[in-house]
Amino acid sequence: MKADLARQWRMLDLQKLDTRLAQLAHKKRSLPVLAQIETATKQQEELFEEVVLARTAAQDVEREITKAEDAVQLVRDRAARNQQRLDAGQGAPKELQAMQHELETLARRQSALEDEELEVMERAEELRALLARREAQKAEIDERVVSLVSERDVALAEIDVETGEVAAKRDQMAPGLGTELLGLYEKVREQCGGLAAAALTQRRCGGCGLELNATDLARFKNAPEDEILRCDECRRIIVRTSESGL
Repeated sequence: MKADLARQWRMLDLQKLDTRLAQLAHKKRSLPVLAQIETATKQQEELFEEVVLARTAAQDVEREITKAEDAVQLVRDRAARNQQRLDAGQGAPKELQAMQHELETLARRQSALEDEELEVMERAEELRALLARREAQKAEIDERVVSLVSERDVALAEIDVETGEVAAKRDQMAPGLGTELLGLYEKVREQCGGLAAAALTQRRCGGCGLELNATDLARFKNAPEDEILRCDECRRIIVRTSESGL
């Protein structure tokens, strides 16, 4: 294939734009903030579950407190009624004696229930504190996720702006290569991982970095100026410049 030097050099400029577009695409995919968001989001989900569990446990223990208070109050009420009857001397002596015995039993029962109530209240205090900690942690991670997402959006917007600018330059430059040369360039770019054209610099291929042997150097040196050359090693298009060392 033949192409004048001006178009070959234009192809190098096009390659720089394509390389920059590839760099921007990679940068967009690998922004550090993306990994940070992934980690923070995972923590957010875990903390959400922990908050739900802590809140459920706190609600359960609140019901336990109510149940314990009700049980204590029932004993107190019964003891109060018996005490009133006992103080009033209502009933036969055997009934009064039985009430006295029941009062003693109720007193022991009340004491046991109050101990249980105290234990439940202590546990409730611990669970309330745990819930408060989990909610604070959840609020903190929520705020962090919002901040990271904002940081990501700003970074992506900047990349998108530059990508648009570079793509516009590429659209203007590409037709200047001509249909045939542009077709070859695109084919090689697809085959060679995005790098299709490289300059020959100090006898080294800018694509694979290998130094040309004497035979290839002679072939490159003697080739017509408008001949499109390919590296035998990487098969990329080689463009000769003033720094080629030929």
